[in-house]
Amino acid sequence: MKPKTALIYSSDFSRYSYGEEHPFKVQRFRLAYELMHAYGLTELAGTKVFDCQPVSEKDLLTFHSPKYLAKLKEFSASDEPRADFRYGLGDMENPVFQGLYDWACLGTGGTVKAAQLVTEEGYSIAFNIAGGWHHAHRSRASGFSYLNDCVIAINGLLEKGKRVVYLDIDAHHCDGVQEAFYDSDQVLTISIHESGLHFFPGTGFEKEIGIGKGKGYSVNVPLMEHTDDALFMKAFDEVAFPLIAAYDPDVMLTQLGADTFRTDPLTRLEITTHSYSYILRKLKALKIPWVAVGGGGYESINVARAWTLAWAIMNGEELVPRLPAPFLKTIREFGFKNKMLLDAMHWAQEDDRNRALDAVEISIAKIRKKIFPVIIGDYGKTPR
Repeated sequence: MKPKTALIYSSDFSRYSYGEEHPFKVQRFRLAYELMHAYGLTELAGTKVFDCQPVSEKDLLTFHSPKYLAKLKEFSASDEPRADFRYGLGDMENPVFQGLYDWACLGTGGTVKAAQLVTEEGYSIAFNIAGGWHHAHRSRASGFSYLNDCVIAINGLLEKGKRVVYLDIDAHHCDGVQEAFYDSDQVLTISIHESGLHFFPGTGFEKEIGIGKGKGYSVNVPLMEHTDDALFMKAFDEVAFPLIAAYDPDVMLTQLGADTFRTDPLTRLEITTHSYSYILRKLKALKIPWVAVGGGGYESINVARAWTLAWAIMNGEELVPRLPAPFLKTIREFGFKNKMLLDAMHWAQEDDRNRALDAVEISIAKIRKKIFPVIIGDYGKTPR
């Protein structure tokens, strides 16, 4: 029997703006939904599209500080330029604008709703495309992120006694999520990302493995620039997949940022739809109750293609590789010229690839030495 799946979408996701010069464009949410609709993916049997409500302040307070939330509300209510760098607000990275708090609460509410659908309403998979704000800290905005929807949703799952795997395949390390669960063995946090050596947020190295009860439950695979499809799949197959299977969580939450793609303007990885789709198919095969969220991606057509592919894979649908004609008409208005949904598998140039290969093999060896004995142990499965 086909599993029940849920897509979280609101037209209000695209109502606000970080500013014309800011790399984060909210139009990507509308483009992703329109591409899904053009492929017929919003009307499949067994699927349902849900609107969402803003998250409650009670839920926000499971992670964020009252003073930070009060400052967000204050700035959100004004149309005058504001800044408070103690809270990471008002700089070029995290601009403030009227309605900011309401907008951030809406996306966060979508992730909380997705977790509820999976744990309480019989859905196998729920995907909130407006989630994935993994850089937000308890009392500070960071990396375009104001509220950490992933942490808040996971806190709700922990209250229900669930054990959670959080997997992040965004190009940027999930520093806010890692920070929240660094001392917990109830959340296994795995991040495969571009190395923070010369890249935001400057964290996510192999030595960051957790503390106390959480030692061994934070896993980081930093990738060198020019990491290509084969190396991305290698990192997933040799680290993430066996650890997720061994931990055997009650719920899996994945952040599916598309800024790993080789044409993204802010990153230096060389990933395509080939390895992105491969990872999603492997995740679905685990048959773990699955909450998925969006994330980064600064070339809007890449985001639309990636999340449409993700939603198709979640529903077991095969898509024709050429983008539908109605969608091509839409993207021409924005100046996008790409006409294909799928990319061919990409190989980086030999010298670049060899350096990236050496780096990922070193990372895998370190993780196998420090992490695998904790999670996999002698019996291939962590005890419950």
